[in-house]
Amino acid sequence: MKTEIQSNRLPRKFSMDKANTQKYIFLALAIIPPFGGYLLFTLYPNILSVYYSFLDWDGITDKKFIGFNNFVTAFHDDFVWRALWHNLIFMIVVPVLVILISLVLGYLIANKNYKENKFLKVIFFFPNVLSTVVIALLWAFIYDGNYGLLNELFSLFGIDMGKYYWLGDERTALAAVIPPWVWGGVGLYVIIFVNSMLAIPKSLYEAAILEGAGHMTRLFKITMPLIFPVIRVSALFLVVGTLKGFEMVLILTNGGPYGQTDVLGLYMFNLAFGNEYRNYGYASAIGMILFVILVSAKLLMDKFFPNDKVEF
Repeated sequence: MKTEIQSNRLPRKFSMDKANTQKYIFLALAIIPPFGGYLLFTLYPNILSVYYSFLDWDGITDKKFIGFNNFVTAFHDDFVWRALWHNLIFMIVVPVLVILISLVLGYLIANKNYKENKFLKVIFFFPNVLSTVVIALLWAFIYDGNYGLLNELFSLFGIDMGKYYWLGDERTALAAVIPPWVWGGVGLYVIIFVNSMLAIPKSLYEAAILEGAGHMTRLFKITMPLIFPVIRVSALFLVVGTLKGFEMVLILTNGGPYGQTDVLGLYMFNLAFGNEYRNYGYASAIGMILFVILVSAKLLMDKFFPNDKVEF
């Protein structure tokens, strides 16, 4: 009898071991490829960047260890400070404009029963379907001095701009980079804010209307506080994007005229892959500085804009 019981239990134990083995194989197959890709294409290059930041190396000749000299050079480099100043301008202006415009448009779509709401969502989201290259080229055409749409628009109001090239003038180049950035980012956040606003109970708006609150009061006193966690995350993405992003500037102006639109990411890119001068070590050091700035911006946002949960 004892022998029969043991023989009956063996197949069950064997099946459990087989099931566990299959589970572990499945987990390994599911985890190893993405984790390996992360190690190979993200973590490993970042570790190499830290190592390169302590070198004097152009990518071809022998590496020369110079310690913290690249960081000292960056601290005294006027181009770094100018590029950082431009980054800070974009970091403040672009997120503020994108969020404000998206909030207003999202509020109108969520609270106004326009027949064209679905069509408007598609129109607003359309720029997000386009690549940064396409957006930059479209706006370069708008700003063009010979046949640009912006100069033609001014001429309709009796203002003759001649062949004024907005991206080629030191006085307007930096400001001209901002509208393409805002136009390309508004659509996504309109959709995000609309979905967040639709989750707010209508009874809150009805009570506010009975108290005589207008649309602006409802937007800033009810809607924004209730969806503040979403606004906070959106602001974080926009700040990080404007700090590390340089594709828009690269295509529109390449940092010109005379460095008036240069940003840290573009300066780092030109140092690493420029045709005239290459210094991987110095470019990596600037990359490490940019990384510290990004982390600091995240910590400051967490401190001054805590992630408070809202219940309604």
